[in-house]
Amino acid sequence: MLKSISRTLLGAAFISGAFMPHAFAETSINALFMAQAAYSEADVRAMTEAFSKANPDIKVNLEFVPYEGLHDKTVLAQGSGGYDVVLFDVIWPAEYASNNVLVDVSARITEEMKKGVLPGAWTTVNYDGKSYGMPWILDTKYLFYNKEILEKAGIKNPPKTWDELAEQAKIIKDKGLLATPISWSWSQAEAAICDYTTLVSAYGGDFIKDGKPAFQSGGGLDALNYMVTSYSSGLTNPNSKEFLEEDVRKVFQNGEAAFALNWTYMYNMANDPKDSKVAGKVGVVPAPGVAGKSEVSAVNGSMGLGITTASKHPEEAWKFITFMTSQQTQNQYAKLSLPIWASSYDDPEVTKGQEELIAAAKLGLAAMYPRPTTPKYQELSTALQQAIQESLLGQAKPEDALRGAAENSGL
Repeated sequence: MLKSISRTLLGAAFISGAFMPHAFAETSINALFMAQAAYSEADVRAMTEAFSKANPDIKVNLEFVPYEGLHDKTVLAQGSGGYDVVLFDVIWPAEYASNNVLVDVSARITEEMKKGVLPGAWTTVNYDGKSYGMPWILDTKYLFYNKEILEKAGIKNPPKTWDELAEQAKIIKDKGLLATPISWSWSQAEAAICDYTTLVSAYGGDFIKDGKPAFQSGGGLDALNYMVTSYSSGLTNPNSKEFLEEDVRKVFQNGEAAFALNWTYMYNMANDPKDSKVAGKVGVVPAPGVAGKSEVSAVNGSMGLGITTASKHPEEAWKFITFMTSQQTQNQYAKLSLPIWASSYDDPEVTKGQEELIAAAKLGLAAMYPRPTTPKYQELSTALQQAIQESLLGQAKPEDALRGAAENSGL
């Protein structure tokens, strides 16, 4: 009788799933992403859903924060082991490696990955000879322009130098086509540092030399002087000092800017007739250069996916990362962020409808200039953000503001 009851209970348990293998096999991992620019939240959720279908034994809990909160959220969660996978900016591997935030995944990277990914993309995740993740968002800022406005102004070609940009903006302003033709993201945030770095690269400047700040003279000072002149001349939208990239996109899409500096994602969004008033009129070129110093300019704005040292499920985390960064996934979503894989650029499905963007990318991505690689990056960036704001608002001369930033940079 007891044996019979035992068999009955055992059978019921199997039917109810209590002893089904997958009931115990499902592993949950937590992943932290950004809620702006590049891939949208909806796209990341769709990618994750595809991963879950292929890997039903792994559940991925997604969390999204604005870019401005990504770094602090990652660091603060280390104590509680909150995340297994985190999105990180190209500027953070030095700090994260020094403070043991990310796992060294060098041994996990296959020869196929090494050969297939564009060489420049690896700079996103590498520090001191080690790799701390997989590159995922390969990005730089481009100069977008409104073809219709340039045509009305009698301008045949977009600017090739930053001086030409100012000249063309003045023509547009003087003809009454737009009051403030240029839009930038100069809010006191990392966005402003990305625009500033683009100009530093154009002027051939340095952030750090021999371990000490070098941006307070030469190309670094020239870059800030250009920003201040563009702002005070009335050619730049005065709200730029409060804009982030999404603000710039909205202004450009409304037809209120002839020129805008922004990331890859804006090209296809600004060309979408459902949301944009300028669809079909969007031009894109690499950010301009400076006569005698550079042909084009570009900032390395790439991002990677890494495993935190607090993760209890590194195998599952890596499986998720390799799915998200795979060529198949990236090609599918290439309209928002260009793939890290070299052969993708020969795929008609990737290039179709964005040939102009890819032509700009071939020049821009090759010229990407890094923001300083230092464990003290956050301090340096904060000091520079303040210097840029003070200069734009006329509270300090650019040379004085940058000198102060150098003293407060932590270097």
